[in-house]
Amino acid sequence: MSSSTLFLTGGSGYVGRNLIRRLCADGHHVRALVRSPQAAAVVQALGAQPVHGDLLDHDIAAAMEGCAALIHAAADTDHRNASPSQWQTNVEGTRNVLTAARTAGVSVAIVLSSESALTTGAPLQQAREDHQYPARAAGIYGASKAEAERVAIALSTPHFAVKVLRPRFVWGRDNTTAMPYLLQAVRSGRFAWIDGGHYLTSSTHVDNLAEAVCCALTRGAGGRVYHICDGAPVPFRRLIGAQLLAYGVQPPEKQVPRALLRVFIGLDDLFRRLRLPLRAPMTRQEFASSAVEVTLDDSRARSELRYRPAVTLEAGIAMLQRQVAEQG
Repeated sequence: MSSSTLFLTGGSGYVGRNLIRRLCADGHHVRALVRSPQAAAVVQALGAQPVHGDLLDHDIAAAMEGCAALIHAAADTDHRNASPSQWQTNVEGTRNVLTAARTAGVSVAIVLSSESALTTGAPLQQAREDHQYPARAAGIYGASKAEAERVAIALSTPHFAVKVLRPRFVWGRDNTTAMPYLLQAVRSGRFAWIDGGHYLTSSTHVDNLAEAVCCALTRGAGGRVYHICDGAPVPFRRLIGAQLLAYGVQPPEKQVPRALLRVFIGLDDLFRRLRLPLRAPMTRQEFASSAVEVTLDDSRARSELRYRPAVTLEAGIAMLQRQVAEQG
């Protein structure tokens, strides 16, 4: 897609900030939806035009007029959230912004989803896009992302091509989601490798996700889901350990049996059903995301979007080391 005006939700978030950097570098004009003056300052500093509003605003279509595409990156990604607000944000927010975009005459919408739409807590091995949604999701986050995908696909038409991108474990520079939590857990002594951490995982460097978004602006079919990965799966311990070292933090040796964690998440389920003000160290959603193999087959994206990863694990770690060094 040549230089165009694009509408972005979630622009002040981790993925959104990196998308603005890439899209502006490619010559696009980005309108970014923001809810606060702080978020407006963030996106403006990166080169985007802030548009004040909310995912659920009824008049949001007016802000999208003249845009060639919508990129919907906003989501509540809290894996410990079990409140109706997460469903409202992830499902109804997706429905509202896509409906608004279609009303505004936008022709392409790219929805950023998550492999959590498929996870249950059992291993997920080289899953393809047609892998069935689970009868019982690992948590509200996963259930809401699955339903948001259904909503997105249902709204796709020949004149409004909705494409869903499913990354797995987005990582890289400027990570304000998972990495601060991991660093805090390691420094406090609460982090342990689950069964040694040697199971495989797919991953998606944030620059590779941005590359996939740019590919999807002009390629691929509406009503389709695409898995986005860095390449071949790697051991979970290698992926996380390399990032910890890039931040100057020595990965711990502590381990915890997976079977013990399953007991903990069973207790967490019980606490929630009884509405007790107690929480286990790990929720079922967190377990499904980090305690078992989760690997994706990204051949559809490589074929239909002509997506190729721009950043390898080694290159991404080197970039992360430079960023940490520059920040002192």
